[in-house]
Amino acid sequence: MGDGSVKHRFGSGAWIGAAIAALLLLSVGFLGWQYAVQGTDSSLTAGLELGTEFTLVDHTGAPITQAAFEGRPTLLYFGFTRCPEVCPTTLYEMSGWFEALGEEGRDLQAFFITVDPERDTPEIMKGYAEAFSDRVTGITGDPDEIARVIAAWHVYATKVPTGDGDYTMDHTASVFLIDRDGVFKGTIAYGESAEAATAKLRRLAGTAGLCSGGSLRGGPVLDQAAVLERIARIEDHPVAVLET
Repeated sequence: MGDGSVKHRFGSGAWIGAAIAALLLLSVGFLGWQYAVQGTDSSLTAGLELGTEFTLVDHTGAPITQAAFEGRPTLLYFGFTRCPEVCPTTLYEMSGWFEALGEEGRDLQAFFITVDPERDTPEIMKGYAEAFSDRVTGITGDPDEIARVIAAWHVYATKVPTGDGDYTMDHTASVFLIDRDGVFKGTIAYGESAEAATAKLRRLAGTAGLCSGGSLRGGPVLDQAAVLERIARIEDHPVAVLET
């Protein structure tokens, strides 16, 4: 009986050891797979088709189509100029990403498509976008065409009435990443760290692994006063205090 008990304990121990070894192998394999695909921004979105052909206008009033998203790595953001917090914060951080990447990000371009075309004219979009960065191009146009683009990118955008009879917009807050071929590659989430965001942008630009001129750890710190100052430059736009 004692011998059987020893054998039973030995057998159980061997099974547990084999299970642990298998788990370790799976873990190593998973980490290797993640390294090979260079992060979730490329691995989880491979083959996902978003977007559609469109004809709208940029913030200079010139026609613009889906072709603008090809030829260069692209950041695409949906928002509106009367947004009290998320949009100004995102565009401010975007300008910080460009600055931090320096020459590594020289090929990157960015577009800001309004989800509120009824109020966001090209002139308003131009003043708003350029208050943050001269590398962001605003896009507006026919509301029905804008709605079609929003649907094609699976973006959530809806009007929310306010107490004063006006309205605001609820919308998707992520930045979409598009490669040089116009293919969707992933997103940068609202509030994602600057270090993670710039790493994704390096991969998008094809400069991952190249030496940069300085450290990006921690990235630019959000300065609410700077965000408000940039919005204050835009004529006829109310400036809302960002929530802390």
